[in-house]
Amino acid sequence: METTSEENQEQSQEKKGCFECCIKCLGGVPYASLVATILCFSGVALFCGCGHVALTGTISILENHFSKITSDHAMLTDVIQLMQYVIYGIASFFFLYGIILLAEGFYTTSAVKELHSEFKTTICGRCISGMFVFLTYILGIAWLGVFGFSAVPVFLFYNMWSTCAAMRSPVSNFTNLDSICVDVRQYGIIPWNATPGKACGSTLGDICNTSEFYLSYHLYIVACAGAGATVIALIHFLMILSANWAYLKDASHMHAYQDIKMKEERELHDITSRSKECLNSYT
Repeated sequence: METTSEENQEQSQEKKGCFECCIKCLGGVPYASLVATILCFSGVALFCGCGHVALTGTISILENHFSKITSDHAMLTDVIQLMQYVIYGIASFFFLYGIILLAEGFYTTSAVKELHSEFKTTICGRCISGMFVFLTYILGIAWLGVFGFSAVPVFLFYNMWSTCAAMRSPVSNFTNLDSICVDVRQYGIIPWNATPGKACGSTLGDICNTSEFYLSYHLYIVACAGAGATVIALIHFLMILSANWAYLKDASHMHAYQDIKMKEERELHDITSRSKECLNSYT
């Protein structure tokens, strides 16, 4: 019976030790950085994936309905292909950058959790944290521009879609539908000498009913939402990195204060011991 009770106590202690270890590990997880990383990955994935497919559909719509001559939109095709290559680079860069920021969050969380232990924050670590703050700030400003730029095709497709919806509306009083046109040349997408350059009446309605138009329009909306999510994630990262940098700075000051205090206590102890030795020798 005594052996059985001892085994039960050992098993309970093992379970308690495992539970405490799990709690300690969970306490070291940077949840704020983890949420920001997931949001950043999701936003970049939506922007890059949907934007790439939407650009391909845009080229197809222009070639089939607005610019029948290839030379008229050759420059636009080259620009769109360049943007698609840029999308590949953005996806690769932010995949690595998100992982690096998450790793930096784990490092900083460990530094703060072990503030009163032998863990030392180095000057190099604080400089790296400051560099990430600056780089994330620059990327946040850049993504604000990307977010504004991604809203432009949404606006253009919305104008075309609203025109088609007005034509199909039963309460519309249009007598001549052929007089209702959408001219993409006025947006600077294709040159003014492009033919036909515009779509009117039933032709415009047929364009709006195509799957390419419907898919591209909604993909541009999702891509714009993804860019907005990436901006929010970078702002979240910026707040986290700024707080982590401040924590590391305070930790370094605390360690410096503790080192000075221990040094002074050691010197005081040495002086006291020497004075006692001198007093004993005199006596």
